[in-house]
Amino acid sequence: MRKLVAGAATLVALAACTFTASPATAADAPYDVLVFSKTAGFRHDAIPVGIQTIRDLGAANNFTVTATEDANAFTTANLAQYETVVFLNTTGDVLNATQQTAFESYVRGGGGYAGVHAAADTEYDWPFYGQLVGAYFQSHPAIQQVTTRVEDRGHASTAHLPQAWTRTDELYNYRTNPRSTAHVLATLDESTYSGGSMGADHPIAWCKTMDSGRSWYTGLGHTQASYAEANFRTHLLGGIRYAANRAKADCRPETGYTALYNGSTTGWTQAGPGGFTSSDATLSSTGGMGLYWYSAKPFTSYSLKADWRLTGDSNSGIFVGFPNPSNDPWVAVNQGYEIQIDATDAADRTTGAIYTFKSADLAARDAALNPAGEWNTYELLVEGQRIRVYLNGRLVNDFTNTDPARNLDGYIGIQNHGAGDQAAFRNIRVKELTGQPPVSNLALNKTATASSVENGSYPASNAVDASTTTRWSSAFGDPQWVQVDLGATFNVNRVRLLWEAAYGSAYQIQTSANGTTWTTERSVTGGNGGEDDLTGLNAQARYVRVLGTTRATAWGYSLFTFEVYGN
Repeated sequence: MRKLVAGAATLVALAACTFTASPATAADAPYDVLVFSKTAGFRHDAIPVGIQTIRDLGAANNFTVTATEDANAFTTANLAQYETVVFLNTTGDVLNATQQTAFESYVRGGGGYAGVHAAADTEYDWPFYGQLVGAYFQSHPAIQQVTTRVEDRGHASTAHLPQAWTRTDELYNYRTNPRSTAHVLATLDESTYSGGSMGADHPIAWCKTMDSGRSWYTGLGHTQASYAEANFRTHLLGGIRYAANRAKADCRPETGYTALYNGSTTGWTQAGPGGFTSSDATLSSTGGMGLYWYSAKPFTSYSLKADWRLTGDSNSGIFVGFPNPSNDPWVAVNQGYEIQIDATDAADRTTGAIYTFKSADLAARDAALNPAGEWNTYELLVEGQRIRVYLNGRLVNDFTNTDPARNLDGYIGIQNHGAGDQAAFRNIRVKELTGQPPVSNLALNKTATASSVENGSYPASNAVDASTTTRWSSAFGDPQWVQVDLGATFNVNRVRLLWEAAYGSAYQIQTSANGTTWTTERSVTGGNGGEDDLTGLNAQARYVRVLGTTRATAWGYSLFTFEVYGN
């Protein structure tokens, strides 16, 4: 929302104004792709046409392609030339130990991986590769037609697809289900073909992050004919763009969400002028200025996710924490909070901002944002009176309501801003957190100590005071550590770090029962500063330590925030 206005005449004027649309998508900055197709097992006859397809996609989409079957290309120096590496129908053991080390460092340090089909039939004895690809091949039936159910239509590799995508290919069964460690983009409907062995949840395409790097995999692409299909070619292009960090996406694992809108408008009500049309499981704004709100129930603590897209310099937003507005959209404005969608407005009212209350972290926002014409994903994590805004998986705002006239408990809604503003939404879903153990920072204001401090102005206690204006800073050397005594033993499942400009590019999260004997729970390499939200830990501990082993700058380690969560 650009302006807070009131009065019928003003609303009519806003609804009548028009804007000049910019091109649907912006060209990617040039990048380089290495296509690797070495086989030490079955060899697919689609490899040559697959290579040519990627060359053609590169010529049309601003990336160069180097194709090789020479594993000697996997050196630190050579891999540094490329934004992503495509494993195109590789099979068997294709890299030696030295090459594996170089590739792991490349990915963890920010490189990309895109795996196609038999990439899952590769490197069974290399644990890192198993994490990277997400799941290993187990078996397949004969080539046949299948209906693929597209779960995520916000990712660049699947946004163009229908919800039900029917095509013919060789359909892999996998040894494990990747859903717990990857974000599933599409699944196979086993009722539409013969030979599936994974049941109702049979992922076939997914994405994930690996430290600072990105991984995307599709199980499709066995047949030569696949590479002539427009939908498959765009699917492949979107995966390469994500892996190369040209298309942003939220690829964190996702479970437990309930659809509020995924084609059905049941439970939704329009307040005020204008509205949304519903077609192809997509809500598209018309007219305005109004509010389309989910009237079936209010929410308290929850995670709300939605995919959204703007056309040109348009404007919209998601409202949370407002009472029943009846037919008055201004109730949401005056008693709730809007998470803005408009990348060109002022800092406190641009994409990621809590409109007029708190600007987004603009550097983080810019690094996470896809341009107009492409889909983006918000997560709005509301816990009590705190709301965190994640854009394509990256934290861009952290705001706590202190206004006694407002309360984050309430309804949610989306804005149709005006006749000239075109906004679209897909897959609005929620996971309610009510009934779960209270989320609290166990380290808050607990006793903290450190191996060193830069000087007396930067003590360890600054890291656990919940302030982003105070920080712990160490001496200028490696290694260094900061630790916190939680005061009792907890099941620690998450550590969140917010670095200052001087950060650790390599560090370990360690736990201890007594503050003397330490166990490493997570090792991070290729860290790039900002926020590190390390989830999925499982340790019984009283003490938690961040042990920095490699500084990213010439200065010390510098932490604004050291948070520990568990129960």
